[in-house]
Amino acid sequence: MSKEGNGREREERLQIMLNDEELTALDDWRFEMRMPSRAAAIRELLRRGLADVDLKKAGSNRKSKDFGVMESKRR
Repeated sequence: MSKEGNGREREERLQIMLNDEELTALDDWRFEMRMPSRAAAIRELLRRGLADVDLKKAGSNRKSKDFGVMESKRR
């Protein structure tokens, strides 16, 4: 269990797999935004994505591999 400076405890670990292009995009964004870690960058991107009011639901026949980070990888 990790406790952040803001008093939030993190009890769950989430593992994701990224290809080289996706990892490069994440690292580039992280450094541009001066984020302290990949984990912090991912949490910020999740926060921003969850706040997006224009999100559309995924179709029921979509698979995990259908959801890439890069536009060229999306279907």
